[in-house]
Amino acid sequence: MMTNKIIMGFTLMLILIVPAMSLHASAQTSQSYTITGAGSTFVFPLMDTWRVEYNKINQNIQLNYQAIGSGAGIKLLEQKSVDFAASDAPLSASDAKAAPGVLTIPESIGGITISYNIPGIDKGLKLTGPVIAQIFMGNITSWNDPAIASINPGMNLPNQKIVVAHRSDGSGTTYAFTDYLSKISPDWKTKIGQGKSVPWPTGTGGQGNAGVASIVKSTQYAVGYVELAYAFQNKMTYAFVQNADGNSFVEPTLDTIAADAAAASGNLPAADGDWSKVSIVNQPGSNSYPISTLTYVMIYKDLSTVTGETQDKSTAVLAFLNWILHDGQQYSSGLLYVPLPDSVKKIGENGLAQVTFSGGSVPEFGPIAALVLAIAIVSIIAVSAKTRLGFNPKI
Repeated sequence: MMTNKIIMGFTLMLILIVPAMSLHASAQTSQSYTITGAGSTFVFPLMDTWRVEYNKINQNIQLNYQAIGSGAGIKLLEQKSVDFAASDAPLSASDAKAAPGVLTIPESIGGITISYNIPGIDKGLKLTGPVIAQIFMGNITSWNDPAIASINPGMNLPNQKIVVAHRSDGSGTTYAFTDYLSKISPDWKTKIGQGKSVPWPTGTGGQGNAGVASIVKSTQYAVGYVELAYAFQNKMTYAFVQNADGNSFVEPTLDTIAADAAAASGNLPAADGDWSKVSIVNQPGSNSYPISTLTYVMIYKDLSTVTGETQDKSTAVLAFLNWILHDGQQYSSGLLYVPLPDSVKKIGENGLAQVTFSGGSVPEFGPIAALVLAIAIVSIIAVSAKTRLGFNPKI
């Protein structure tokens, strides 16, 4: 009789611990999957680190991420040919119409530098928003232009033509940069506007953040907009940009980008809301760097709509995205991305909780947990039959 009680107690304990095991079991599933993503070059240094670190703890899960630009990534999302897209630009109204049922999950925060290559000026160049706009419109063409010299007294600015570098592909970095220019320059807003691609009036185009960085680094007297991680990795020089308050010139750092993001993070929509107007550029604060942006993962609410998706693979996709929201954030700072504040993480958590497969919730039950539960139930039935405890589940 004592043995039967021990067996009964053990099996009941198994049932109680299965829920705790299930999420871990699903993440450690023995089945191998390749998760596919595409889009932002801005977030690639961090995304690639996530790929490596996640594979260390889930060796059967590979991430194939194509850093082809936010615009191209969103196109693949619309075609339902990737598990997720990554973008520094939220879905526009037309994008949302072409991809109904997409959730927007913030994944990181970064800054966009105004990187330059002026021999003899390694650090300290100051620029205002209106001056940056005039440079990229082709109206300020020389480094010793009075508009630049007046905010850099005592600096030996060369009488050399400015070589402008910009993106040639559809880009979330361009979206955020032109969002900033549209907010600080009515002239830019009227004549050029904001978008992932815009009609550049001057300059040379480069593919991806790496392409623009390469042009600036290899071309004397060049200037371009480059994500902070790329600028840092390439040992590039970048400007201090005047803040929204107009009382200081701010260097792009983790702290100053975080200050800019903090001012805007309390007004963000839900994952299934309208993100098309979301912007964190040019926020108030003496220490706020004004050219900052959220980056996003976009994923279909019903993953069964993605070509080739299975229910088991959707579990793996969801486990990876939950990981980047939590454990994955520890890798952000080292690559000069700002870890997500808790309030922004919560938006992502609530969004991922809505993900389904063919209308049903994506299971968190792994095969190991399911096996343990089955053994426990069979054991209870067997013990019940012997001891006449009357356990008779109706199936």
